[in-house]
Amino acid sequence: MSLKKSSVDSSDYSKGSVRGDLEVKDAQLIFETVWAQMTREQGEGNVRFPKEIFWLNGSPGAGKGTQTRFIMEFRDLTAPPILTSELLHSREAERLKDEGMMAGDREVTSLVFRRLIDPTYSSGAIVDGYPRTKVQVECVKLLFNKLTQVGQNHAEAALFHNSVFHIIVLFIDEPESVQRQFLRGRRAMEHNDQVRKSGMGQIVEVRKTDLSEDAARNRYRTFKEITYEALKSLREVFHYHYINAHGTIREIQDRIVDELRYQSSLELDQATFDTLNAIPVARQIIVHARQELISRLEGYQRDRPELFSEVVALITKKFTPIIIRHSISGMAYVNSEANIFADPVALAMLIDIFSERGYHAVVDIRRYEIPKAVNPDDYTIITRTKRGFRFRISFPGSEIRRGR
Repeated sequence: MSLKKSSVDSSDYSKGSVRGDLEVKDAQLIFETVWAQMTREQGEGNVRFPKEIFWLNGSPGAGKGTQTRFIMEFRDLTAPPILTSELLHSREAERLKDEGMMAGDREVTSLVFRRLIDPTYSSGAIVDGYPRTKVQVECVKLLFNKLTQVGQNHAEAALFHNSVFHIIVLFIDEPESVQRQFLRGRRAMEHNDQVRKSGMGQIVEVRKTDLSEDAARNRYRTFKEITYEALKSLREVFHYHYINAHGTIREIQDRIVDELRYQSSLELDQATFDTLNAIPVARQIIVHARQELISRLEGYQRDRPELFSEVVALITKKFTPIIIRHSISGMAYVNSEANIFADPVALAMLIDIFSERGYHAVVDIRRYEIPKAVNPDDYTIITRTKRGFRFRISFPGSEIRRGR
């Protein structure tokens, strides 16, 4: 016996369904039902969602499990990821099944949203495997709109509208996906064989799709045609991080860092964003920094060769010995009163030379009033201004292991 399904049954959850405008209407009904139930139990002012939610999806075999751990470390998230697949086997899900209810969009949405309001996730959460269908995608949009509305209407719930939604999609093509699924299946079977022989360890689940090429291809196409297409509608609404998951783990993680390092206008109101937008983000200014540095150095050699040689000679004679003495600490301070630095081009040359050699150089120009004479009329001290330069040179220090 089973109750009427709210949207899709358990097979629809994995295969998805495309029903146009009906899906949006279903999503509205599902969301309002889930929200009403949560607010009735908790009170609207107490339904607090995380400040930051990462909705993680990916092609089969794209490495969501591995990259989930990395994202958690990178964003300092301590709460365990919310795995939709595990929620479907949770005690609450089993209770729904016992009552004859299917794991449709309403039930899945309820399970995910209820887990998110757990105080454990107040600072941030990763949701693995939701949303997957068009209906679920619409529910995510409705949730964000509701949190914004509640935050505006209730001063005590001001944290709501600060919830930041990130959509992360790890993508690989079909051949790579099928290959990785097969590899995962083979490793799981080898592991289970070893456990049976040794009696040590735990048997792991082997997915049927990891053992059949047709099943693996069908699983990929289901993701591509249903989940991926649904997720694309979120591009214009939330942070959308499309990650090319081909390559080594390190290469993929570098792409994730590049995507998550900077925040966009979606986290700021328009006036604040417009004010800050005149300042370029670091990523924009470092793209061609190396090429521009080389161009400047070659320009010094071409246009001011004598001054360029003098600066190099000064660095070699005065700076290098001090830097070598501080090679362990990775930081050296050098004071200089050399007249050559009265020319600002010489200072620019020094900074660029150190940058090209792998150092970071910062200069602090200091002015001192030096007594020169005493005015015989009123006995005031006549001074002259003396200018000095303090350079801070930093670089990777030596890590010497000391005996214990």
